[in-house]
Amino acid sequence: MSRALIVQQVGPGVTVQDRGRTGYLSQGLSRGGAADPLALAEGAALLRQPIGAALEMAGMGGRFEVTAPTRIALTGAPMKATLDGAALAWQASHLIPPGVVLEIGGASAGVYGYLTFGGGLAVPEVLGAQSAHLAAGLGAPLAAGDRLPLSEDPGKDTGLILMPEPRWSGGELRILPSLQTGLYPDEDQTRFAETRFSRDTRGNRMGVRLVPEGEGFGLHAGQTILSEVITPGDIQIPGDGAPYVLLSECQTTGGYPRIGTVIPPDLPRIAQAPAGSEIRFRFVTRDEALAAQASFVKHIKALPGLAAPMFRDPAQIADLLSYTLISGAITGEEEP
Repeated sequence: MSRALIVQQVGPGVTVQDRGRTGYLSQGLSRGGAADPLALAEGAALLRQPIGAALEMAGMGGRFEVTAPTRIALTGAPMKATLDGAALAWQASHLIPPGVVLEIGGASAGVYGYLTFGGGLAVPEVLGAQSAHLAAGLGAPLAAGDRLPLSEDPGKDTGLILMPEPRWSGGELRILPSLQTGLYPDEDQTRFAETRFSRDTRGNRMGVRLVPEGEGFGLHAGQTILSEVITPGDIQIPGDGAPYVLLSECQTTGGYPRIGTVIPPDLPRIAQAPAGSEIRFRFVTRDEALAAQASFVKHIKALPGLAAPMFRDPAQIADLLSYTLISGAITGEEEP
């Protein structure tokens, strides 16, 4: 019998995502891929397998079952997960038997949670990737009744846990100057770095809107800028002065002025920032950005070694008394 995932019920923003497509920017297709690539790497590390595709769950998961024993990893924004009603640890790997219900609820922090499968998903590739790219019309969100094929899983490791890099409540984002940074007066650049922003309710995989505390950052010259290539992390500022930070599924060109660009290691933090969370920006040099990127890549490579076995909670072990906890016996009598 082929291995498959059966979708019983699912939230509105659940899609298949991997690391995205490269080489199509000139043809109008952005890279796309997971909004939080770090969570994708953490899932692979917990299953001791290469980084591949996973289910990306925007704010809410769903109810699932598998047709054969399947290893899974739960990473990204923490969500309540249960297996036939029994709680499952987040940021951990588990073995799921067939026919039981895996239920994943809403996010208690952050935005995007990830469900990774041992062996990976066997859905077809389109233009070299399995990712859905909704803005480009590639793929679609999952729906109740969907059946996704699972690849054969040569791995055996499970019961591992991995401490995540905290990124669920906004915080400071490091940015590089962009092509239009010089159009902003020095005092506006300084004020931008000193301003507190809150993450607006408006946002998706294309980007998120930030609301400044105080006056906005609109440019009178903004309407004269020619449309040009843009990338994830670019901070566009339209006429109302409220910046948008572009994410993985952003468009390929744009004409709004960009005051800066969030460096890749900090993109998971802005992608996972929930509505209302505080965001600050700090300009860094090119050398600082390159050093941060090198450290980020090194951290991803080290993740498999950081995944460790979970300690079982004795309160959750139904047959605790059947285990030999100590050897020998102790009595209250003195030995002769």
